[in-house]
Amino acid sequence: MIILKNIKKSYILPKVTIEVLKGIDLEVVPKEMVAIMGPSGSGKSTVLHIIGCLDRPTSGTYLLLGVDVSHKTDNELADIRNKKLGFVFQSFNLLPRFTAWKNVELPLLYSSVPAIERKKRALDILTKVGLSQRADHYPNELSGGEQQRVAIARALINNPEIILADEPTGNLDSRSGKEIIEIFKSLNNEGVTIVQYNELTRY
Repeated sequence: MIILKNIKKSYILPKVTIEVLKGIDLEVVPKEMVAIMGPSGSGKSTVLHIIGCLDRPTSGTYLLLGVDVSHKTDNELADIRNKKLGFVFQSFNLLPRFTAWKNVELPLLYSSVPAIERKKRALDILTKVGLSQRADHYPNELSGGEQQRVAIARALINNPEIILADEPTGNLDSRSGKEIIEIFKSLNNEGVTIVQYNELTRY
């Protein structure tokens, strides 16, 4: 499902070249739940951005669902992100002026789904993560754990085959963090492949 072969990533600055990834090999099989751990600055987020087609490797091969995406155009990568991948970030990345269900439906705006269907699907997904009663609330009216549930619902709205989560419990208290992990476990039991990134110091 995900195959990285000798992936390297460097950033060229005016006076120095910084090698962030020095030849990463990784394979994730369907329906697997993988946690990639390491200290801050070890390159976890860079790997996530490459897997999520948000960034390109300097060299190496990346096969996603059997397709080499290393040389896809920006528009092709955007289409892959929208249809095949779901993203959950530590900072939630919710739009403050949108209600929970409006935030969840956002990815569907790029899929030509009618408004009535968008709302129905958004409300169904919010029910799945236990937030049906908070659908009309704004992000500042939700707890951190609830905001992360909204972010997970948004990641699920297009039925992605893979969920990528970057420090999904990093901004949550221990109880909320455990609830989010249980949601991920439940999704994985349903067949969703999950790759999450966590700082080693948290464990």
